[in-house]
Amino acid sequence: MTVPLMFPRARIPYGTWGSSYFPAWQTSALAEVNIGQFAGEAMNRILGMRGVRRSALDYLVIGSTIPWRWKFWNAPLVSACMGSRIPGCHVEQACATGLQAINVAANEVNWGSNDVVGVLTFDRTSDSPVGVFPERRAYERTQALADVWDNFGFDPATGGAMIACAGNGARKYKIDRREVDEITLYRYEQYFAAKESGFLDRVLVPLDILNVAGRFLGRIDDDLGVRKLDAATLAGMYELDTCVTGGSQTHASDGMACLLVTTEEKAKELSPRPEIEISFVGKTDIRTSPGLMPEAPHMAVRKLLGIVGMKLEDIAVLKNHNPFAVNDAVFAKEMDYDWRKMNNAGCPLVWGHPQGPTLTRVTIEALEEAVDLGGGYVLIFGCAAGDVGIAGLFKVSEGGK
Repeated sequence: MTVPLMFPRARIPYGTWGSSYFPAWQTSALAEVNIGQFAGEAMNRILGMRGVRRSALDYLVIGSTIPWRWKFWNAPLVSACMGSRIPGCHVEQACATGLQAINVAANEVNWGSNDVVGVLTFDRTSDSPVGVFPERRAYERTQALADVWDNFGFDPATGGAMIACAGNGARKYKIDRREVDEITLYRYEQYFAAKESGFLDRVLVPLDILNVAGRFLGRIDDDLGVRKLDAATLAGMYELDTCVTGGSQTHASDGMACLLVTTEEKAKELSPRPEIEISFVGKTDIRTSPGLMPEAPHMAVRKLLGIVGMKLEDIAVLKNHNPFAVNDAVFAKEMDYDWRKMNNAGCPLVWGHPQGPTLTRVTIEALEEAVDLGGGYVLIFGCAAGDVGIAGLFKVSEGGK
């Protein structure tokens, strides 16, 4: 099957990517550092490990959603933390940020503006800042907002918490609690199988945290907070909303993930396996009704498949951002697809949700899985901000196949 490419000039060089582990909220030394500085230094470390000189980068696209100190300076500051002085920009769209940043980088390359663009996404949910906002038309006049928890707890479009989206989706699509628990257990099995096989070691990079004096604060070498679940424990959990328990939703975490987008010629030059080609086939975004986030991913996927003229049977790897197991149940039901065929190497439901880098890590793991399969189409999709759906399609080929 030959499908036209959305960004025909852009490629992702295989093996030049990497991600930190995603320790859960307040469980690691990442809770103690400036996440922008850490991310820049971490990308520099990852590029060095992958044999890529930082001087090869022409531009930097960063994606983050939670304010961090000196965020005003954004990409120029982060690139300086990498030891480089290059221009760049910032991208933000809640949980869709990771995939949107990759698409922005592809546009830069496709337009011919830059030949090698770094994509660096990161967020720290731990100790998120509190902002004070003067509101002259509000009764309180001055309001304080805890960026992570207050936004998770209140959707301005509905007045409900983010968790209510999952309950709304479960009720609308008549999802069964037993299926949700079954999906959750299976997702945990997939994650631990990938971890035990060594698959995650190829994409996740242990990173040391130092304080301002250069003293060791800790090593980020595990998705801290992830524990194995059993059926009895999961079944005994209280429903926080319809079909949603503490076990069948993700958790707040910290982390970063990065990759490169470049031209076909430069990808061959930078990649340790130049015979592998990763191209951009298409992407799309949708919005559904307020508070129905779990249905947005399948709607985005349906729209994208219609644009490129493909079916799910044509896809080798499917991987999604699933903050709730309900998302997978709705997708499987509406797309008539076996949810066991998705997320073979783990997913955000299990390893956590730092927002900015979430879909970047999803993409890296999915592309790595496609390489193991000898190539094929890779479908990445997810939700964001209460009612947004996003989907992206990549093609992995080897030796011109």
